[in-house]
Amino acid sequence: MTVLDISPATATRTVTDSDIDLADLLRRVGGGDHAAFASLYDSTCERVFGMVQRVLRDPGYSEETTQEVYLEVWRSASAFDPAAGSALSWLITMAHRRAVDRVRSETASHRRTTEYGLASLRPEVDEVSDAVEIRARRREVRDGMDSLTNLQRESVELAYFQGLTYREVADRLGIGLPAVKSRIRDGMRRLRTHLEPGHAA
Repeated sequence: MTVLDISPATATRTVTDSDIDLADLLRRVGGGDHAAFASLYDSTCERVFGMVQRVLRDPGYSEETTQEVYLEVWRSASAFDPAAGSALSWLITMAHRRAVDRVRSETASHRRTTEYGLASLRPEVDEVSDAVEIRARRREVRDGMDSLTNLQRESVELAYFQGLTYREVADRLGIGLPAVKSRIRDGMRRLRTHLEPGHAA
């Protein structure tokens, strides 16, 4: 398959359903017709992108997911059954499913990262540990947070104590996602070092 530029910006116009038979285009795409695929994209990309963006609310993720939708269309167009519904409904349903899957994937990824980070801070305390030990450990965590740079501390607090995703932290602080990940990684490493047994305050 020839790689096509299927970013939303490539569409010069949106063709209405009356302009073209989407079901026929899908049938032709299912047979490997590249021209039909390009026509299908031109006629539907704005609606597909709009659906995806309403779910994801992130232009970058929405563009990536829209591309994934059309790659899936290329691979599975032959499975479209006109008797089960319109071609547009089939396409929009696919777009919605892909967008929801992306949300679940990002949420699960953030949850795993958060759980790992919190687990690395959680002391190995028996269930019967008394309140004095717990309070002492909390003081150590607070002291450890004070050992971070201001940039590291605000990033770690937003991610682990306010529950924001890395992208939300980046948006809140007005910096790039890679910078946020680097700050949090370095901050967590420094915090774990501070909490290690025998660490000199």
